[in-house]
Amino acid sequence: MKRITRVLLLILVLAFLLTGFAGCKKKTEKYIIYSDNAFAPFEFFDPETNKYIGVDMDILEAIAKDQNFEYEIKNEGFDAAMGAVQGGQADGMIAGMTITEKRKETYDFSDGYFEDGQILVVPVDSDISSLENLRGKVVAVKTSTQGAEYAESISEEYGFTLQYYEDSPTMYTAVINGTNDACFEDRSVVGWAIKNEGLALKTVGDVINPGFYGFAVKKGTHAELIKMFNEGLKNIRANGTYDKILAKYGY
Repeated sequence: MKRITRVLLLILVLAFLLTGFAGCKKKTEKYIIYSDNAFAPFEFFDPETNKYIGVDMDILEAIAKDQNFEYEIKNEGFDAAMGAVQGGQADGMIAGMTITEKRKETYDFSDGYFEDGQILVVPVDSDISSLENLRGKVVAVKTSTQGAEYAESISEEYGFTLQYYEDSPTMYTAVINGTNDACFEDRSVVGWAIKNEGLALKTVGDVINPGFYGFAVKKGTHAELIKMFNEGLKNIRANGTYDKILAKYGY
C-alpha cells in the first residue's frame, strides 16, 4: 500500500513539474513591423477593405504564416519606418527598401525578395529626353530613398536643384502640375502608377542602380527575425505562393 502511495505521489509531483514548465514557456513574440504608406503596388491603402495591401504586405503575411510568428504592421511612411527601426520602436521594416552597402552599415537585411532600380520620370508632354536636359531644372525626390541619393550624387554635374517630398503620390503630383520638372522613382512603382492610375507621366532612359529590396532590422538585432524571413521566403518561392503574389499585382 505504501509503495502504491509513493508511486502515486511521484506521478503527481512529475505532473506538477511538467505543468509548471509548460506554464513558463515563452509566449509567442509579436513583432512590430513598420512600412511605407503610399508606395503602390508594394504598400497602399485599400478603401474597400479599410487596410493596407500590396506586394510587401502579402509577402510578409505569407512568410509569417509559414514561419508561425505574429506581427503588427504600422504603415507610417518610408522615412518614419527607417527612424522607428533605428530608434527601437520597430523590430523591422518592409517598405520596398533597396539593399545597399551604405545601408548595411546601420541595418541587417534579409535576402533580396524583389529586383528593381530607379528611373527618370517626367510629364507625359515633356521634351526632357536625358539627364543633360535637366540643367536649370528642379527635380523632385522622395526623402531618404535611393532615388534621392542618386539625384544628390549627380545634381551638381547636371546642374539641377532638388525638392524633397515625404511620399510618392505627392511627388508625382508636383511633377504633373509643373511645380517640378522631373523626379526619380523606382521603375516598377512609377510604372504601376502610370498603368493603373493613368498618371500623365512617362519614364526616360534606362534603369539606374538596379538592386534588390530587402526586409531590414537594426544592425545587430533580431537575427531570428531575419532567419525566419529568409526561410519563409525560400519556402514561399518553392511552393508557388511568391509567384502568385507577384501575379496578383501584375508582375
